[in-house]
Amino acid sequence: MTRGGQGLARVAVVVRAGAAPLWWLGVVAAGAGAFVPGLTGLRIGALGGAALFLVAAALVTLTRRGRYRALARAAARAGRHDVLQDRAVTARNWRRAHRWWLLLAFLAALGSALAAPAAAGMVLAGCGVGLWLKAAWIGRLERADEVLLWVRVDWLRKGAGRPAGRAVKAYRTTGIAAGDAAPGGARRRLTTAA
Repeated sequence: MTRGGQGLARVAVVVRAGAAPLWWLGVVAAGAGAFVPGLTGLRIGALGGAALFLVAAALVTLTRRGRYRALARAAARAGRHDVLQDRAVTARNWRRAHRWWLLLAFLAALGSALAAPAAAGMVLAGCGVGLWLKAAWIGRLERADEVLLWVRVDWLRKGAGRPAGRAVKAYRTTGIAAGDAAPGGARRRLTTAA
């Protein structure tokens, strides 16, 4: 990066990066837990897990929305020398930095099946769904303002990968067509001319 440019990662991509691992680890843990009788029994574990799934998804979706809005309102335009990080690189960096936390959460969900079968796995899956819904909400913010929101990579590292953490002072914006991810962090679909 030359002349004071910064590395920038998409906010929605960072939020969305944990959704798939949490979902799949939760599904596997819940599926494995279904084969363990547990202290509460499968029926109570599954019903409790379903309720906890909804609670976890709602909490993750709604947490820190005010902070995201405030950072989005105060966002400055990205500079000419800023470097936009690819979607795949952002997701890979987040997953690599959080791999041990994901593994510990998975092992804890498997172990808790001895008490309440499938419940903790469903909580993990609910957290994954919550992150996906939060990324979709950020995408709606981006579409409404016709900008894409970016966060400095060095602030992400200082803030343990949290795009709305204390280490993040402000967002940057680009036009809606910048980068390789659509609003909300999904892969940009290429349209071909007829």
